[in-house]
Amino acid sequence: QVQLVESGGGLVQPGGSLGLSCAASGRIFSINSMGWYRQAPGKQRELVAEVSRSGATTYADSVKGRFTISRDNAKNTVYLQMNSLKLEDTALYYCNLFGDNGATLASYWGQGTQVTVSS
Repeated sequence: QVQLVESGGGLVQPGGSLGLSCAASGRIFSINSMGWYRQAPGKQRELVAEVSRSGATTYADSVKGRFTISRDNAKNTVYLQMNSLKLEDTALYYCNLFGDNGATLASYWGQGTQVTVSS
């Protein structure tokens, strides 16, 4: 099995910054991509940012220029640096990994970490 352990959520004022990290462990042979999704109350889960094995990144339009995703392949860890946070960034943030577990390609999710932007 693959486990994803997230950390770094919390409460921050508008305009502030937070960093999230997600470490993967377990039976994973190769990682195609790692990323972050978020889900606000009453809304669907949406992609925030993801990074491929080659380092290519994708961002939601709403976070471009404010969030930066990075990845440490040696540690199977993905990071999300969030700057200039807005009230609408408040959500439960989930780490995602898509990769090969030796039997098939599969998608794995972390337990979620809360990010609250409030004055």
